[in-house]
Amino acid sequence: MLDRQQQIYGRYPLKVAFDGGFASKDNLAKAKERDIKDVCFAKKRGLDEADMCRSEYVYKKLRRFRAGIESGISWLKRSFGLTRCTWKGFRSFKCYVLSSVVAANLLTMARKKLAAV
Repeated sequence: MLDRQQQIYGRYPLKVAFDGGFASKDNLAKAKERDIKDVCFAKKRGLDEADMCRSEYVYKKLRRFRAGIESGISWLKRSFGLTRCTWKGFRSFKCYVLSSVVAANLLTMARKKLAAV
């Protein structure tokens, strides 16, 4: 995933937050080889915060960022039917996900508009 980010944007990210399933000393070393300053795994699995990030503050920020992303995904799954896609084919799957995200964004904008009134 990191190499794909480098191909798309021409550089590696400065900070990354991964799922706990990727937590290993080997994956941490590979990320650090790519000059990524701060690496956060959702579960430590024997890794020290000091080895992953420059400070405990940065580690907590990255964990909270990832938790926010996960909550957004959970909301999409619960409210907009992303638990199971019944449309066939990859192109249809992308359209299904896009339509759910657009619907969620429209709902969010409508709620903000109503709150401002």
